[in-house]
Amino acid sequence: MKYLAIDLGDSRTGIAISESGIIASGYETYQRTDIERDLQHIVDLVNQFKIDVVVFGLPLNMDGTKGDRVQKTYDFANALAERIQAKIDYEDERLTTVVAEEMLIDSGMRRDKRKKVIDKIAATIILQAYLDRQ
Repeated sequence: MKYLAIDLGDSRTGIAISESGIIASGYETYQRTDIERDLQHIVDLVNQFKIDVVVFGLPLNMDGTKGDRVQKTYDFANALAERIQAKIDYEDERLTTVVAEEMLIDSGMRRDKRKKVIDKIAATIILQAYLDRQ
């Protein structure tokens, strides 16, 4: 099984891939443009890597409730589901960006460089957590 994880943001989206189903690897931080181009970019990746499961980070509130961001994620995932054959699934993404930020700070990366990769790292954390649960 091959997996692709998406940390969906309003302006940037982190993407991670696992071709082994064991280890997640950061793939890219995608700069969003418009919904159709964004969806097509993901469709192209799903087809290129022959992805079986697309995992979306689910941005639940800290108390576990669902807010506006969760609905945006569901809307994007539903639009994607109409265009691909891969299964869509979700993984709780609470604190993944915080963990990613701490990892990058600990590595000594400057703030301006962290902004370019943090979403990709968060997607990697989301995917690895999903894989570990399987």
